[in-house]
Amino acid sequence: MAKLRLFAALLAGSALAMGAARAQEAPTVEEGAGEIPGEIIVTATRRAESLQDVPASITAFNAETITAAGIERPGDFIGLTSNVNLIETQNAGNAFVIIRGISQNRNSEPSVAVVVDGVQQVNPAQFNQELVDVAQIEVLKGPQGGLYGRNAIGGAIIITSKAPTDELSGKLTAGIDNGFGYYLRGNLSGPLSDTLKFRVAGSWYDTNGFIPNTFLGEDADPVKDLNLRANLLWEPTPELTFDLRGSVGLLKTQAFYYNIVNDVNDTSLPVRVNNAGQNDRDLYNVALRVTHESDIGTFASVTSYDKVTEILTGDAFDFLPIPESFFFNLFESIFGPGNGFDLNQSQYLDVSAVSQELRYESPADGPLQVIAGGYAIGTKRYISTGNLIDTGQGVFPVFRVPSTNPINPQFSFLADDGDNFAWALFGNVIWKINDQLRFDGSLRYDRDRRDNTTLTPTAFLPNLPGFPPATTGEVRRRVFSAWQPKATLTWKPVDEVTLFGGWSRGFRSGGFNQTGVGAIAAGNGIVGVGDIFEAEVAETFEIGAKTQTSDRALTFNLAAYTTKSENSYFFVFLAANSTQNLGNVPEARLKGFEVDATWRAAPGLDFILGYGYTDSAIKRFANAALIDNNLPGVSRYTLNLSSQYKGDITDSVSLLARLDYRRTGRTWFDIENSTSRDPIDIVDARVGITSGGVTLTGFASNLFDERYNAEFSPGGFVFKGRPRRFGAEVSFAF
Repeated sequence: MAKLRLFAALLAGSALAMGAARAQEAPTVEEGAGEIPGEIIVTATRRAESLQDVPASITAFNAETITAAGIERPGDFIGLTSNVNLIETQNAGNAFVIIRGISQNRNSEPSVAVVVDGVQQVNPAQFNQELVDVAQIEVLKGPQGGLYGRNAIGGAIIITSKAPTDELSGKLTAGIDNGFGYYLRGNLSGPLSDTLKFRVAGSWYDTNGFIPNTFLGEDADPVKDLNLRANLLWEPTPELTFDLRGSVGLLKTQAFYYNIVNDVNDTSLPVRVNNAGQNDRDLYNVALRVTHESDIGTFASVTSYDKVTEILTGDAFDFLPIPESFFFNLFESIFGPGNGFDLNQSQYLDVSAVSQELRYESPADGPLQVIAGGYAIGTKRYISTGNLIDTGQGVFPVFRVPSTNPINPQFSFLADDGDNFAWALFGNVIWKINDQLRFDGSLRYDRDRRDNTTLTPTAFLPNLPGFPPATTGEVRRRVFSAWQPKATLTWKPVDEVTLFGGWSRGFRSGGFNQTGVGAIAAGNGIVGVGDIFEAEVAETFEIGAKTQTSDRALTFNLAAYTTKSENSYFFVFLAANSTQNLGNVPEARLKGFEVDATWRAAPGLDFILGYGYTDSAIKRFANAALIDNNLPGVSRYTLNLSSQYKGDITDSVSLLARLDYRRTGRTWFDIENSTSRDPIDIVDARVGITSGGVTLTGFASNLFDERYNAEFSPGGFVFKGRPRRFGAEVSFAF
């Protein structure tokens, strides 16, 4: 609590100091759009509405807040959102979003629908990437399957990029940090003709890292990250628009630098892997949105192509130098001195998808508004996983066939190919019964067919006595389908108060563990894990209230919910074949609430509070000893406090200062609740001065250098959270 008291003192000090400065009026969300200062327009219901009027629990960040808070990656805005957590892992493609206790894990479908510029991301490996040139972010809590489909079981995240401009404009930012790193970010936008506009943006980050590997004498987490975005907007007529977007993300870092501990709070061990490893992830996306407006409504078509490839190599259990490692000493005890050997590992993922959505929206000015449409997506997914013998000469990537490299002989190998096709039909209606009463209803049907082909060579198939044999070329097929309804009733007794309550049902598709996993899990006494994991369904009842003063200087929002989850996911690592697997909890119960408030204490000076509480409990499970345990990945509460000031120091110089504090409550990571992480406290700070289009900013994340483990996986695997990062940047806008 000492850090909380210090943060409170900093807030008070900033209020006194900044209150003496010259103030300025609050900025509008959309420059020149004519909104009352402070109003936020969101599109969470697929229509543009005032945040105050939307009958849902939403946290929104506009472009100015994104800049002021230094939001560069998903973890930055999630850290500012109550009842939402992000568990980051060493694997860049694995970052797990937990909203109101609906969790995510390796190889699972995401817990939220992530929609970028109207296109839903098709693979969770796409989520944890640099946020480049973003105009607004909306975090919508609670099942949203009726609007966004099968992965919106916990909520939805809507990210909107900045649009092309009518006049030539741009911005360039350059910065350095204490990881001996540097970064560049920039954008350029303008017209190409009377009907054609463009926007390009990109970022580059290069750092040596922040977490020392004491065995290799270098940092374990260096990063080289390139991101590029491009947008062409063609409006040949006032009614017809073609919006073409493309993006590339190329990341290179390291992997598999875990420690093994019994207590997730143990941060004493240094990283000591003898293989630096690699984590290379390539992301590609191209999307075309075509819209046509008419007197009877708007018709839209969205076509998208996505490709994700990721290769991981590095040390294997127990992530120690060869002479000290578990397997080296085990094999020496079996085969005699001088005959021991250690293991390393490699995993390859290749996913491509094509999706198509057709949608109709009725005019938004009538008492009855309708959205209807269909969605289809085809996905090809290949994954291989294996262990190799570590001869001390490094680890080499293995892609689609087992290694024949004598330096890295293959010890185990599994490979599967997935061919999935899903389609959905959906409808949404908003009925404004009168000026005070409104009904929102959504209904969506999703059908997801999944085919999985075993590509593991016969010599590596994990067949065990007493279990059905696995065969190379075996095809497994499952169909997962569900109706996802949602109904909400809203009452506005006065303009400044919105009361709402409703019921919703969310669905997340099941899938396949790698072939033979069920037999190995059973052979190791693990229940709830098979070759197939089932689809999850969550039903939620929610009530909420939104209030604000007439001048929007003070807002206060409250929401409470209860959720019944069937077949919630949990994660199991099987050391016997180095596979990452999912099991199901037949039934769990989640309940909690959120409180969010903002206060404009003086012109330019804002205070923000957010608190979220979640209680989770397993209600049915094959192992009765786990009943009433907390679900994995769930934190008991989150607390957010922020202070921000923006105002003029002189006629030509302005100041922006911001402090953010986040306390994440006790967190459980496995269904056994074998260990739980104590609450952690993170403080971030930014101070910037702007003059003549040039801004100089100093920043610090994890200001007090809180040491904690960001992740704990069954088996005692922990990944260190990033220590303090600080630096400075300069920006020039024109």
